[in-house]
Amino acid sequence: MTMLFALIAQTLHRVRKFLLAAGVLLAGFQVVLILQANSIQTSNTFAQMGDMVPAFARDVLGPSFVAFLTFKGIVCLGYFHPVVMGALVSVSLTLATIPVMEIETGFIDLVLARPVARHWIVTRSILVALISTAYLLAMMAIGTWIGLHYFAAKDAAWPSAGLIGSLAINLGFLMLCWAAIAMAIGCACRRRGSAGAIAGLLALTAYLTDYVGRAWKPAESVAWLSPFRYYTPFELVMGSALSAKSLCILGGIAAAAFALAYLLYSRRDISH
Repeated sequence: MTMLFALIAQTLHRVRKFLLAAGVLLAGFQVVLILQANSIQTSNTFAQMGDMVPAFARDVLGPSFVAFLTFKGIVCLGYFHPVVMGALVSVSLTLATIPVMEIETGFIDLVLARPVARHWIVTRSILVALISTAYLLAMMAIGTWIGLHYFAAKDAAWPSAGLIGSLAINLGFLMLCWAAIAMAIGCACRRRGSAGAIAGLLALTAYLTDYVGRAWKPAESVAWLSPFRYYTPFELVMGSALSAKSLCILGGIAAAAFALAYLLYSRRDISH
């Protein structure tokens, strides 16, 4: 167990600058969004923004469109903005493919020269993904808190702590889902570049499938296959409770992919 903790600490030490920079940027983005929402609130231009949105975008957003064009909606945007989601998924893919990178560079030979069981490598990677996910989401929440307390207008309607927490939890499950998928792919590939490319292309395909499925009825028959379908920020902004079904599906995908990663890593050739 001591060796497992040492592996976790060593991996976090290697990626500390990357995680620190990502956390600061994500927190800063939340503050910037609140400044933007504050500016719109002060100028009373939310209605004008609604008139500028094309019809197809209204169809994609659905009934949450009106709730989105509010101070609360703009603040919550930081938890489902495509740039934020893309960045978080990219972080998950990067961290999840560390095991194959260690094999590619030969670092794993040094690790396994000590009394370390192979499954600890995967366990280490899963725990690093969990810790990193919690850290990044906490930084986003801190950015939201700082922005609201120091920059929001006094008459602005703040999103509740429960809403921010629900968005963060749902987003965290989505990140772990893609971390698990990328880890399983990485354990089956010989090169980190190949694993990252496959996982990234799969994530993009899933995102576009979900996007098209929301705007085009015939695509709904396959849109349910996308993990992004079970990240439901618009429903949460509208006041719905966090869906236990969505969390179970994302958690189930993550658990199955992590189990597959254990199996593939235990059987793969670690020579480079």
